[in-house]
Amino acid sequence: MYIKSLFDEIPPIQNIYIKGEISNFKHYNRGHMYFTLKDSKSQLKCVMFSGDNYKLRFEPENGMKVVCFGQIGVYERDGVYQLYVRDMQVDGVGDLQVAFEQLKSKLESEGLFEQSHKKPIPMYPKKIGVVTSNMGAAVEDIKNVISRRYPLCEIVISPTIVQGELAAPDIVRSIRFLDSVEGIDTIIVGRGGGSIEDLWAFNTEEVARAVYLCNTPIISAVGHETDTTICDFVADMRAPTPSAAAELAVPDINHLKLNVANLASSLNDAIEKIAENEQTRLDYIKNKSALSNRGVFFEKLFASVQNSGERINLAFKNRIENEGRRISGIARALTALSPLEVLSRGYSITKHDGKVVAAIDGLKVGDTITVVLSDGEISADVTEVK
Repeated sequence: MYIKSLFDEIPPIQNIYIKGEISNFKHYNRGHMYFTLKDSKSQLKCVMFSGDNYKLRFEPENGMKVVCFGQIGVYERDGVYQLYVRDMQVDGVGDLQVAFEQLKSKLESEGLFEQSHKKPIPMYPKKIGVVTSNMGAAVEDIKNVISRRYPLCEIVISPTIVQGELAAPDIVRSIRFLDSVEGIDTIIVGRGGGSIEDLWAFNTEEVARAVYLCNTPIISAVGHETDTTICDFVADMRAPTPSAAAELAVPDINHLKLNVANLASSLNDAIEKIAENEQTRLDYIKNKSALSNRGVFFEKLFASVQNSGERINLAFKNRIENEGRRISGIARALTALSPLEVLSRGYSITKHDGKVVAAIDGLKVGDTITVVLSDGEISADVTEVK
């Protein structure tokens, strides 16, 4: 404790910068970071608590050269002195550039930049959503270009914070909102130029994933032509500027009019050519013998139709006569087989209890029977069976 108090009273080590290479880096679930700074001659234990490291834009790694700012103190339990880090910068390279490369590598390994995930940009959009600040040159450029090139298209602007700590969640909110609006064909996400710090919201993981998960095709237009952001890699199309994004999003109506005029002219030429060909073909047909002497041609047709009609009538008459004779033969055969025909020749049918009696075994003296004749029936009693 006494040694710790001595350390606390030495001003030069209370606010000190130390440069070295990270080794034995560990980032625990509670958020605290523990690592060692070393160079060719010595090493120093370090700790960076979650309340300080949450501000880091990059993830420290083993082998990374950094400059740490903090104070030297003594950890009483282990009896060791260590650097309590309050801030960390990448040595020689900006921490934002390191954070950019780290996130780019991570998302690329997950496949968020794959061309197979890119959605085609509609050629003739009816409604375009714009994620940008409602003040400034970018939004005016987008409105002017779209209105001039394709006034048929409606523009829906979601006013968005595009710089600062609140920018990333606000960009995500605008993307999700426009993605839910019915009828929007394309979304433009962007802003004007600026430093890497100004554009940093478009290099965040939350914006990248919102762009990737958006169902509506997105054109990324962040900064100037030389600026490149993570949003550009994930988007379905990248534009060098907001004005260029507007040009890529809509066709030029003047070019469309010219194309329509050219197509109309080509169509008229094709129709005239077809008409000429058909006229030539018709003249050739008219000059053939069949049509040049139409009277003889139609007389032959009429005679042929008349002969065909007579042949049909004769065939129909013969068919009727043959069918009549066939039906008469069938009727005579049916008549010969009819029970009534048999009865007319003096035969009768004997029934008992409604059933035909075929043998004497079914009768006994005293039974009442019915005798069916050709012209009626007789009821009789059986007086003898022999």
